[in-house]
Amino acid sequence: MLARDPRLSGEFLSASVAAGLASSGVDVLDAGVVPTPAAAFLIADYGADFGVMVSASHNPAPDNGIKFFAAGGTKLPDVLEDRIAAALDAEKLRPTGADVGRIRRFADAEDRYVVHLLGTLPHRLDGLHVVLDCAHGAAAGVSPEVFSDAGAKVTVIGADPNGVNINDGVGSTHLDGLAAAVLEYKADLGIAHDGDADRCLAVDAQGHVVDGDRIMAVLALSLRERGRLTDNTIVATVMSNLGLKVAMREQGIRMLETAVGDRYVLEAMNEHGLAFGGEQSGHIIFSEFATTGDGILTGLQLAAEVARTGKTLAELASVMTTYPQVLLNVGGVDRDRLRDDDTVAAAVRDAEAELGDSGRVLLRPSGTEPVVRVMVEAADQSTAERVAGELADCVRSSIPLN
Repeated sequence: MLARDPRLSGEFLSASVAAGLASSGVDVLDAGVVPTPAAAFLIADYGADFGVMVSASHNPAPDNGIKFFAAGGTKLPDVLEDRIAAALDAEKLRPTGADVGRIRRFADAEDRYVVHLLGTLPHRLDGLHVVLDCAHGAAAGVSPEVFSDAGAKVTVIGADPNGVNINDGVGSTHLDGLAAAVLEYKADLGIAHDGDADRCLAVDAQGHVVDGDRIMAVLALSLRERGRLTDNTIVATVMSNLGLKVAMREQGIRMLETAVGDRYVLEAMNEHGLAFGGEQSGHIIFSEFATTGDGILTGLQLAAEVARTGKTLAELASVMTTYPQVLLNVGGVDRDRLRDDDTVAAAVRDAEAELGDSGRVLLRPSGTEPVVRVMVEAADQSTAERVAGELADCVRSSIPLN
């Protein structure tokens, strides 16, 4: 199963992937432009052996990438990705004649996904006015249809993809336009996706951002009330705000923490048989309905909770108080020495002792950039900024590049 988002390079990259697979004897079912979570669902729904999604998610249009999914629509574990990389230099399969693969169009891909999403709704959205920001991405052809079919009045922005405008000033990484539209149209809430629609962030009726942590807080309580929160536990990453952990503790809900990345959230959910987890960025997973973060599914569930309870999104999100958080990227340092440097370790211990239960410190090497990320949460903004700055200075002076 093959799919892509609407950026221009996706056309020739997906054609290349299809040609490479078919020339190796693999039959290819091409779904065209659909969200990444739709691809994951369709792999399982159709019973495909594996899937390929061509997308760069929330990145700008010139970027692109390839995501692989195993049978069942799950992301590949690190060890399997390493085996694939090691096999790239092996002898290639070269079938001929009738043994080459076929390439076919997956004509009802969107329809199958829409039916699936509507089947997850715990409550219809009749009476709600929702603004959708589709990031000029893969959600443009699905999200407005699903929300309308669910009963909502829908106003749409960012739904005119032309191949080069994906994520350009719109979507989950640029929420100002959505907030303005919610206020202009006097909507009940706004939902923002990213380019491949595996994220969801929200805006309440007053134009205030509701991030992934607050969305998780709202939906965790909803799932528990409806008897669907397995083991009374959620999964979040180490980057989730301390306020989420505090709110869950106060509500009697346990929170497991993982490394950053929705694949690690899903691994923990699968290991412990849990129903719900996600990231501050808006990658949120409902294991009952999906094998990866699904921004449209998350938006539907959030809007359904507003409709079910009769409360505003602001009222629901108030269950969590967000602690001031400062994130600094420190470049020009040796990331590999971070864990073993005694001076940095001592500075972290001192910072943690100062903050106590009202704050948190996290230092980690970035997985995507040549920087060390310094994150500090505290009871007030000035303390968070001061402690983060002191730790960043310590990292720069203790582990510089030689």
